[in-house]
Amino acid sequence: MDALLTLDQLSCVRGERRLFSAVSRQLGAGSLLHVLGANGAGKTSLLRMLCGLLSPASGQVWWRGQPLPRARDALGRDLVYLGHTAALKDDLSALENLQAAQSLAGRSTATRELAKALADAGLRGRETLPTKRLSQGQRQRVALARLSLSSSAPLWVLDEPFNTLDAPACDWLGALLSGHLRHGGLVVLTSHQALALPGVAHETLTL
Repeated sequence: MDALLTLDQLSCVRGERRLFSAVSRQLGAGSLLHVLGANGAGKTSLLRMLCGLLSPASGQVWWRGQPLPRARDALGRDLVYLGHTAALKDDLSALENLQAAQSLAGRSTATRELAKALADAGLRGRETLPTKRLSQGQRQRVALARLSLSSSAPLWVLDEPFNTLDAPACDWLGALLSGHLRHGGLVVLTSHQALALPGVAHETLTL
């Protein structure tokens, strides 16, 4: 397997506490890495390291054979990172939030494509509502709708993406992940629960 993403002996220290050490993995196209661990184990810190947002105490992250930070520009073009919180602006509509996220990622997207992504996420009829009027699960769907528009970005890094989602939304997200992996994408995600993705092989990393 040719590695796209390599974690080489990563460690994380917060204050006097070592959260994890010697984390190593090689992940190629079509791979899914499921990061498990208790609250405070360092799951979010690990994801931020993979995105170049946090430097490890020791070890190295490599993307397409180049170490970070040297590979930062290439990684930025290839990455979709969704953090633990939806990071939406309350006074903007779902459509406006999605449009803003696409613009920040340097991707120009037609309004009809944005609307379709939101409809596929189960938000038809709510596209123009202020996001502050949406439930937590609906807000999470707005954030995750970016994935429908990001098939060209090979690396998806997702922090608790199933959090607050109901069963239909979990099925929708599972289908998005499965499709991305089948087309050679790479996914790293955290979750407190076991993954239920029929037909999708994945590797688990417990911190």
